[in-house]
Amino acid sequence: MGAVRTPRDRWIEEGLRALAAGGPDAVRVEALAKSLGVTKGGFYGYFADRDALLEAMLDTWERESIDEVIDRIEREGGDPKTKIQRAGMLTFSDDRLLPIDLAIRDWARRDEAVAERLRRVDNRRMALLREMIGTFCSDPDEVEARSMLAFCVAIGEHFIAADYPGRTRAEVRARAADFLLDRGRKAPRDGR
Repeated sequence: MGAVRTPRDRWIEEGLRALAAGGPDAVRVEALAKSLGVTKGGFYGYFADRDALLEAMLDTWERESIDEVIDRIEREGGDPKTKIQRAGMLTFSDDRLLPIDLAIRDWARRDEAVAERLRRVDNRRMALLREMIGTFCSDPDEVEARSMLAFCVAIGEHFIAADYPGRTRAEVRARAADFLLDRGRKAPRDGR
């Protein structure tokens, strides 16, 4: 009986894990083979070279972070505000997609092809935000501003190290979402 080949998806998944942990330089065929517990020979049955793997990894990230997220929010339904929040949670709160997304953002600073891919993904994300926010906000300038701010909060909050005196990060994030999604002002914590 012949040797069982490591599935293509396992190489991609291991590559994404390495990317999230150490950036694109950490995605090395020999290191991936070692972490998978296999020889690197099987790699070349699926990929012509490392660049082909990197491209497959970006394809997987794009599909999972856009197409699968949109499919899920549509399937699970809800009003536009719920859909926005669910899309953000699926993409930017996930232990899997978030680290990959942040690593790709860093990589895009040094690689124009990756930057173009990121731009395409972000444009689709912004289009979804505009569409959803446009259902409860009629001013096009405000739709654009709220969309940009919502996207900035979703990504930027992961880079902010500040404390929030008397509040948790989750409380501040929830209040920001209420503000951006026009969900009305909740009573202050001290009852005023």
